[in-house]
Amino acid sequence: MRILLQGQRTIAFLAAGTLALAAIAIVSVIYFSGDTPVRAPQGGGQAETASSRSFVMHEAPRPLPEITFEDGNGEALTLTRLRGKTVLLNIWATWCVPCREEMPTLDALEAELGGPGFEVVALSVDRAGPEVVRKFYAEIGIEHLGLYIDASMRASFDLQAPGLPTTLLIDSEGRELGRLVGPAEWDTPEMIAFLKNHLTSN
Repeated sequence: MRILLQGQRTIAFLAAGTLALAAIAIVSVIYFSGDTPVRAPQGGGQAETASSRSFVMHEAPRPLPEITFEDGNGEALTLTRLRGKTVLLNIWATWCVPCREEMPTLDALEAELGGPGFEVVALSVDRAGPEVVRKFYAEIGIEHLGLYIDASMRASFDLQAPGLPTTLLIDSEGRELGRLVGPAEWDTPEMIAFLKNHLTSN
């Protein structure tokens, strides 16, 4: 009898797992249906594999939900405040090792392209608050990125970020042009050229 019950539990567990994987696959197909994978610029060195991930661009810009987060001074912000400029929104956390490794390249990208028409918004989801981010910035010498935080992690949920880091390319009207899931080398010449192309096209 015990063996029979264990067998039934195993079958039920496998069935539940299969259904969960099927649901994930369906959601992925629905979200990315019709999108065009664009090969991310190739980098060199340690992060070569990461920078070969596909930057998935949508066939048409997609509206985004209005998310709320804070800056380093505790002031509430929304994506609406960023209208008029192209935004590279990087969702990350200090406890995420790939996030930590790519952060200097995001800082270099902001130094290269940042200005009235473009901004890298590194949105931390650290539940410990802005101080842990401020400390991390100081430790690794981040000089050009603003401090943005969503300790509730609500924004990453609303934006359907499947993991960290997830980076969204947002046009000047606040619409998502595409996204890259996973780390990348953001300051390579190829990546800068890729972003400049979308910077001038919207």
